[in-house]
Amino acid sequence: MVTAKRWVLVKQFVGKPKESDFCLEEETLPDEVNDGEVLCEAIYLSVDPYVRFLSSVMMKPGDTLVGEQIARVINSKNPKYEVGDVIRLSSGWRTHTLVTDMSQIDVMPVLGDLPVSLPLGAAGVTGLTALFGLNDKLKPVEGETVLVNSAAGAVGSVVGQIAKMKGCTVIGFAGTDDKVQWLTELGFDHAFNYKKVDVDEALSMAAPNGVHCYFDNVGGYLSTQTLPHIHRNGRVLIVGSISTYNDIGKSTGPYPFEDILKKCMTVNGFSIYDMYPKWRDGEAQLVDWIQQGKLQHRETITEGFDLMPNAFMGLFEGTCTGKALVKA
Repeated sequence: MVTAKRWVLVKQFVGKPKESDFCLEEETLPDEVNDGEVLCEAIYLSVDPYVRFLSSVMMKPGDTLVGEQIARVINSKNPKYEVGDVIRLSSGWRTHTLVTDMSQIDVMPVLGDLPVSLPLGAAGVTGLTALFGLNDKLKPVEGETVLVNSAAGAVGSVVGQIAKMKGCTVIGFAGTDDKVQWLTELGFDHAFNYKKVDVDEALSMAAPNGVHCYFDNVGGYLSTQTLPHIHRNGRVLIVGSISTYNDIGKSTGPYPFEDILKKCMTVNGFSIYDMYPKWRDGEAQLVDWIQQGKLQHRETITEGFDLMPNAFMGLFEGTCTGKALVKA
């Protein structure tokens, strides 16, 4: 028998997630599997803010927290998977998984010598969100100005680098001086610590003629400050709203609708899951850029499965640069 651990939701989050919202449970799994089944052990687990957003929609108390992981096959009676194979698995916050439904296993991109953790980050959903959100939705062209917030995060850092490849002027907002320094190293034309600058003044300086494309990971007041600086007929893509995920009650403004009207903006929401048919090609492109050195990435890795909630709560405190992962 295999002793497995899993993190379950104790109660729905109210405000910021806290330790009492999570419970670590043990369960016993058979070490022998039936025909067609696979037994896996987690290597890396993804830590994502969307868990906070989806918790009230997809989860109830007692459920295992949702998420992806990179896992190693430790027993198999499925001809597609051999012991030792490394796979990407949607099984949530758990150390071991008995896979009976093969749709939980997603195809891994061909990584060569690259780290196996990449399909959870820059060569996975976060990288794809940047790639398709920017190229397929915002569609910047050479010479335009692209603005991205949470720019040192797993998505934002990729957005900025791809926009530079396209010949755009890139502006990024991040929450610490160290993150701003990294953005400068990545080639961002302008990078600001939004906690230390006047956003209006910063954008007036960096984009005197306006922002053509705004990739919004944050929402809230920062985005409200940004909209007056959008170019006429500018494009706004709302990909996340991490600044308001923990809000209790309704916001009372300020409201952005007048700016949207005056500038005739195009404002779209975006879910990467609508782009699923293109994922394989997108991942191959991201891997190729990483191998060529055109796309840089960082990972913030927390050691130890027992610290999953700590890593998750850290997302809302700005402690992560690049992709947040837990090494089991």
